[in-house]
Amino acid sequence: MAGHSKWANIKRQKARVDAVKGKVFARISREIIVAARSGVPDPAGNFQLRTAIEKAKAASIPNENIERAIAKGAGLAGGSSELEAIRYEGYGIGGVAILIEALTDNRNRTAADLREAFSKKGGNLGETGCVGWMFDHKGVCTVRGPIDEEQLFEASLEAEAESYDLISIDEDTEGAEVFTSVPNLEKLADVLKQTGFAVLQSETRWIPSNTVEIDTPEKARSLLKLMDALEDLDDVQSVTANFEMTDELMSSIMI
Repeated sequence: MAGHSKWANIKRQKARVDAVKGKVFARISREIIVAARSGVPDPAGNFQLRTAIEKAKAASIPNENIERAIAKGAGLAGGSSELEAIRYEGYGIGGVAILIEALTDNRNRTAADLREAFSKKGGNLGETGCVGWMFDHKGVCTVRGPIDEEQLFEASLEAEAESYDLISIDEDTEGAEVFTSVPNLEKLADVLKQTGFAVLQSETRWIPSNTVEIDTPEKARSLLKLMDALEDLDDVQSVTANFEMTDELMSSIMI
């Protein structure tokens, strides 16, 4: 599981900035639409929809927006909900591998937008499979502390989890990330909740199997500008990369 902690730290710091941009609403709404379309439009019987709704509520998305997205996904609100999930791959400065997940109703537009963003920010959009082999697709449950590590270890064993990391949710709150196979994510979330843990989020995530160390402010700024440009595209749901940097370097360029 090398590299996932550093990337998670970077994502948490960037999330505080991204949350201000207002794109979070649209991104999570698309997740709800796809989840409602791919299963029953009832969160009680649709784990994917249930987790998307939990994410929406955590982001303070109004209930009427959530209900509208569910209705659209179920085909009850008119308009097209034919969103297609596509994965794109590419490179940043220094050979950093980048994996992009998108939901789109026009793959030609999405590919063109991604190619332009890569080109302008010093990267390259690659062919399918060029970097995907460097990542493992995992289910991840994030829990809020305080954490009794012995209890977490026992719950992880019971739920057939693969590993866990103790993390800081924010400056004052400890927590943990528990990793499992994607098909086992629902079981893991249920066991953790039944054991008394506060599960903040259940999601699938691409975990880099190897990482590239970024050691200069110039490279760090270049990569984060590329990541921001990719994440700002309307069709993009998530961007993952296999670089890591020290907390000190991250803090210095985020000021």
